[in-house]
Amino acid sequence: MGKIEVMPCEIKGLYIIKPKVFKDERGYFVETYNQNDFLEAGLDMAFVQDNQSMSVRGVLRGLHYQKEHPQGKLVRVLRGEVYDVAVDLRGGSETFGKWHGEKLSAENKKQFYIPEGFAHGFLVLSDEAEFAYKCTDFYRPGDEGGLAWNDPEIGVEWPIEEGMELIISEKDKKWGGLKDTFRFQL
Repeated sequence: MGKIEVMPCEIKGLYIIKPKVFKDERGYFVETYNQNDFLEAGLDMAFVQDNQSMSVRGVLRGLHYQKEHPQGKLVRVLRGEVYDVAVDLRGGSETFGKWHGEKLSAENKKQFYIPEGFAHGFLVLSDEAEFAYKCTDFYRPGDEGGLAWNDPEIGVEWPIEEGMELIISEKDKKWGGLKDTFRFQL
């Protein structure tokens, strides 16, 4: 192994993954995913879809999940910086409704693994950010669910800087709170 460092978060199932970066005078090289290294670290998910998005400063996407076909996601930032958040929606979980946030950037090269049963979202902190994620299931538009990004029952502490104007889609403005949301029975 040696190419990745896997750090569990306080919420069971969430992991921060730090790949080893090889730098020299030409630049750097990093292996962002290696199935053997992940298996050795106890992460046996299978990815079926890769996605990439670009967003400008102040864009807040989420908090999203799929109900009947939940997706695990391995997320990272290719350019810029985001604050990435996962909320536990696993019915019967000791940490149901708890959240974890992590700054991900092109500079720190951290990755965040969010398993099935979590809502996910992020806030763009840089002028622009390119965001990439690998998914364990396919996206199905009719299967979408979401949570209000500012639900006081969850209490996500988004790092909204003074003067930052939030840009939130109409769909994301309409999601309900934790008390009204879907609970995964995994």
